[in-house]
Amino acid sequence: MTDFTKLLIADDHPIFRKGLKDILQDYFKDAKLIECTNGSEAIENVRKEIPDITILDINMPEMNGLDVCKQILKEGINTKVIILTMYREKEMIKKAVLSGASGYILKDNAVDEIIDCIKMVLRGEKYIGTSLAPYYDQVNEEDKKKQGLNEAIKSLSQAELKTLKLVSQNRTSKEIAELLFLSEKTIENYRSRICQKLGLPPRNNSLVLWINENKDLLSFISEF
Repeated sequence: MTDFTKLLIADDHPIFRKGLKDILQDYFKDAKLIECTNGSEAIENVRKEIPDITILDINMPEMNGLDVCKQILKEGINTKVIILTMYREKEMIKKAVLSGASGYILKDNAVDEIIDCIKMVLRGEKYIGTSLAPYYDQVNEEDKKKQGLNEAIKSLSQAELKTLKLVSQNRTSKEIAELLFLSEKTIENYRSRICQKLGLPPRNNSLVLWINENKDLLSFISEF
């Protein structure tokens, strides 16, 4: 049996929440179970309790499950997130994984899969429900690409990161220089160094093209 101390469930449907709680309490007898009825309550309790596992529905009042997941990722809270939902579309699974979720299962299969899912994510692995398996490789590739972008962005200095963010807002070097109280030549040097660190060709528009090609993934990176 997997050994952990705290588990949080956030779902606004009381009957479903109770059924899930009963399953988990029956298996993880010594674990503390925390129940939340909306996203705002969930993020508050995640910050306070730092549960080993956080199970989130997507559609919840006040703050949806994906936004909670992204906030957990942004704040670097040490909890493993599992999305438990009715949504079976590939794009939703992709958004969940890129937002930081370690597991994604359908409510229809929760009884059969939730325990295996918890065990797997606690080992540091990803779990996508068996009925969604055809999407696993595609979603996993997107997640690896995001991790690669994250590492590349971490290699930038604060000044370079500020410059990159402003370039992503379609600011010219002159506008960026004025906003950062620097010379235009300094901004051009930053842009050149950013291109070198990202492995981009030294063309005038290469950074803009890179941002446009990776805009979706960049939106899921907490530092960006």
